[in-house]
Amino acid sequence: MAEAHQAVGFQFTVTSDGIDLHLSREVLKHIYLSGVTSWTKRAIRFKNGILTGVYPASPSSLLIVVIAIMSTIYARIDPSLGMIDTIKRTMSVSGYMTTQTVLSAILFSTGLWLSLILMLRYILKALLSYHAWIFESHGKISFCTKLWLSLVKMFSGRRPLLYSFQTSLPRLPVPSVDDTITRYLESVRPLLDDEQYNQMEVVANDFKKDQAPKLQKYLILKSWWATNYVSDWWEEYIYLRGRSPIMVNSNFYSMDLLYVTPTHRQAARAGNVVHAMLQYRRKLERGEHAPLRALGVVPMCSYQMERMFNTTRIPGIETDFVRHLSDRKHLVVYHKGRFFKVWLYYGGRHLWPSELETQFQRILDDTTEPQPGELKLAALTAGNRVPWARARLKYFSQGVNKVSLEAIETSAFFLSLDDEVHGYDPDQLRSLDLYAKSLLHGKCYDRWFDKSFTLIAYKNGKLGVNAEHSWADAPIIGHMWEYVLATDCFHLGYTEEGHCKGDINKGLPPPTKLQWDIPLECQEVIEESYMVAKVIADDVDFHGCLFDEFGKGLIKKSRTSPDAFIQLALQLAQFRDKGEFCLTYEASMTRMFREGRTETVRSCTSESTAFVRAMEDKNTSAQKLDLFRKAADKHQNMYRLAMTGSGIDRHLFCLYIMSKYLSIDSPFLKQVLSEPWRLSTSQTPQQQLNMVDIKKFPRYVGAGGGFGPVSQPTIINLILIVVE
Repeated sequence: MAEAHQAVGFQFTVTSDGIDLHLSREVLKHIYLSGVTSWTKRAIRFKNGILTGVYPASPSSLLIVVIAIMSTIYARIDPSLGMIDTIKRTMSVSGYMTTQTVLSAILFSTGLWLSLILMLRYILKALLSYHAWIFESHGKISFCTKLWLSLVKMFSGRRPLLYSFQTSLPRLPVPSVDDTITRYLESVRPLLDDEQYNQMEVVANDFKKDQAPKLQKYLILKSWWATNYVSDWWEEYIYLRGRSPIMVNSNFYSMDLLYVTPTHRQAARAGNVVHAMLQYRRKLERGEHAPLRALGVVPMCSYQMERMFNTTRIPGIETDFVRHLSDRKHLVVYHKGRFFKVWLYYGGRHLWPSELETQFQRILDDTTEPQPGELKLAALTAGNRVPWARARLKYFSQGVNKVSLEAIETSAFFLSLDDEVHGYDPDQLRSLDLYAKSLLHGKCYDRWFDKSFTLIAYKNGKLGVNAEHSWADAPIIGHMWEYVLATDCFHLGYTEEGHCKGDINKGLPPPTKLQWDIPLECQEVIEESYMVAKVIADDVDFHGCLFDEFGKGLIKKSRTSPDAFIQLALQLAQFRDKGEFCLTYEASMTRMFREGRTETVRSCTSESTAFVRAMEDKNTSAQKLDLFRKAADKHQNMYRLAMTGSGIDRHLFCLYIMSKYLSIDSPFLKQVLSEPWRLSTSQTPQQQLNMVDIKKFPRYVGAGGGFGPVSQPTIINLILIVVE
């Protein structure tokens, strides 16, 4: 065991001559290096915390202000209009150039400096509240927007850290009830006949007159008090209070590179990628990643990134909760029914890729059998939440089970060394289908679905990620995944034999096999959860379609939004398949606001249905392009409204939650919140970090990701657009 290996550093025996103490110089060296690393990390965090805390100013600007004020005092000028003298009198000491005078000037300068920082932040927040730029046509920038961009650049400071803009981001605004209801009625008009629509109008107008004003007042009060009026309720009621399985229903996945596999050695690929993740985590903990910015100028909220590592969703009877730890130095690995604990640090540093490869190869070579109940233990995280919560309290609250479960839940993340072969193979018709299904649910017991994410390494060197959804949305994982893949392929690399580069440290303590004592009653609960999960997994039908005839480049050349193009194509496909239109869900981000997550774009509109009907009418041809343009423009406008805080569904959701708190029964809100989403078309953009030049390396394109069906019956359709 790793703990036992470290413990032998200190040995002593009691003799008649006293205590004979033996110290291991090697272990003392590692202890010293660990301490140095720990204090260095604290110092860097402290420094970056100061830089973030005073942004968009810098600590050096305080010295400039102090020097400027002191210079005016020497010139017998009082820029403080008497405030320095007031501070000096408060200190009860007289004398013009005494030490107290200098101290008073420094105190005034510090106060002035802090006031300037607050002023800069409020100016920047006011500037970032301007959203007219997003509604302008692509390639056409007005004079006002050009001026605004210049001011944002000027007030944004230099070299911002990850969280530098957090206090300058505006709050998510609460839309007016009239606007929300008007847009809602417009969104359901193509889905209802005249009689149904008239009934909905009556119910909506009754709600607007009677119940909405009271609910809206409380919601506005919450928006003033809370950082974001949606996000906390969204996380709690949409994710954490759900009692059904999170596997398939909530978790999502990301795929590896489509065409490229840097090495087919499973342990080596896992070693490089885990090391790249540790590099990413170190920069994340220090806040050293550059914040994502639209147009290279407008900052996005980075709040969701805080809980990427060392995070687990803990099951509860009524509601789950997210447990996040600041730092943990181990990883838990699953292979053929066994759980292993692997230390990620040695001598105060990250393990090198070659060292990680050695550790993972040791696990792959281990031939021990799983302990009773261990094989399908992770199925508890795949089944219903209440049985898992009860089993956790009853069987995992003491003894070796508690220790082993704690090791899993406090690990940096979870790694599954899969014994299957997956990935895109042009010679196999269903390779993408099976690859996606494996990432989405696996065998229902070989991923720890409660972890913030599970890294899956297949036998042929292909990778993937299964992510829990409550703590963050897909673009957050997408940022990390793009960084990791680019680092793996272009920075770390492999030897000619496919191994990780670097020397092999044979002195590393081997991985520790977690111990379990699972009684028969608990094994029955595990089996029941597995059967529930297996039914869900078997019911999912997936078809992946690789489309490479053209990409978003050609769509943009046609002066059309790629997103609108795809959404209209999906509406046409849905109508041709089912013969009817349906309520369609597409997620847009609201991260231009502090702690913003997502908003819904209702892609099925009157304009899109008119275009689809024209496409199906063989007698019309001239109007099709015009109808397409109108539908695309409508979709883009709705997407922009959602991004700028004027969406429909999050506002109605919060009004519904408020009605529950106030015990107000609203037929309108009940009906709105019970409408099923038959088509879910959310997507995550690729190449967000621009770490790989796709034009120069076209084969290093990602294969995207996906999620489970939102209703029964549903077929998940993956459409991959290759970047041009």
